[in-house]
Amino acid sequence: MANKKKNVIKQNNQKKEVIAENKQEIIKQDFTIALLVIICLLLVVILIIIVKGHEAKLKDGKEIIASIDGKEITSEDLFDELKRQYGTNVLINQIDDFIASKEIEDSDEARKEANARIENLKQQYVSLGYDFNVILANNGYESEEELRNQFISDYKREKIAKDYLSNHLTEEEINAYYENEVHGKLTVKHILIKPDTTNTSTAEEKTAAEEAAKAKAQEVIQKLNDGAAWADLVQEYSDDTASKAEEGLIADFDQEGVVQEFFKASLELADNEYTKEPVKSTYGYHIILRISQAEKPTLDSVKDKIKSNLVSNMIAADTKLMDKTWTEIRKEYKMKINDTKLEKIYNSIIKDFE
Repeated sequence: MANKKKNVIKQNNQKKEVIAENKQEIIKQDFTIALLVIICLLLVVILIIIVKGHEAKLKDGKEIIASIDGKEITSEDLFDELKRQYGTNVLINQIDDFIASKEIEDSDEARKEANARIENLKQQYVSLGYDFNVILANNGYESEEELRNQFISDYKREKIAKDYLSNHLTEEEINAYYENEVHGKLTVKHILIKPDTTNTSTAEEKTAAEEAAKAKAQEVIQKLNDGAAWADLVQEYSDDTASKAEEGLIADFDQEGVVQEFFKASLELADNEYTKEPVKSTYGYHIILRISQAEKPTLDSVKDKIKSNLVSNMIAADTKLMDKTWTEIRKEYKMKINDTKLEKIYNSIIKDFE
């Protein structure tokens, strides 16, 4: 019952995801790697041709793979150009895959996650009338298993990077988060006043409805100030039908269970105190009456959660952090690039992460 009540406050934006974003999901799943695989195969073919030879050769034994008036292009020319353009990415991809296989040998969890992602994608595309096999082919995947392996690789790499960051957090960072961000769970009652709008409402109509909802919430607060009973006001005013039967009760929640405006306002209240101004959220205007707060959990009991949250916050704050982290992971594995051209390209790439 409590979970249903929390959902009144929880953000539920997932139901409003744009269909166009769903259509692009496979393309967003590191399509570059699929292209690099194809290029890698081309490099292999070229190497085979170089090794085995061909009828059309120059005097020095170099194979001619194409020619026009005044120009002959050898397999070595093509190989060098492909290596220059794509070789570093292909090489690093192979190295990272090797590291991932060493760090996470058991891929049951990764496979479960990959299967879930594929089923989700499949349902989305089928519901839109697409043949999923055609979608796979159009995006460079020969089979569903190939896409699954891609998702498994993505999962492993992300987990390895996050574990690396987690293991390098300091005790000072962990303790600071515990002191400032970890709180005992709250129990409150609330009255929700929703603006009377629809999807077809104009901007002016929405503004007017917002103002009317806020005015009504202020009216409720004034009645509380004048001594009106909380239970009576809930029944008369609250638009939260799920919690009305229990006087607007929302029990045992933390900052991950409700929208931040609601949590912050609840946290700042004393027990048996209500908000003197309406609290605005994406759901409307709240009048909150705090009932109680549980004791703060011990550091040891929430330490793993703290580290996970810290890492997530770090990644959100720095779009290059995952790339920086993998650079450090490769260093720990003593990666060495013997080809001077590829090494130069790699160094120029990672310099951008500094």
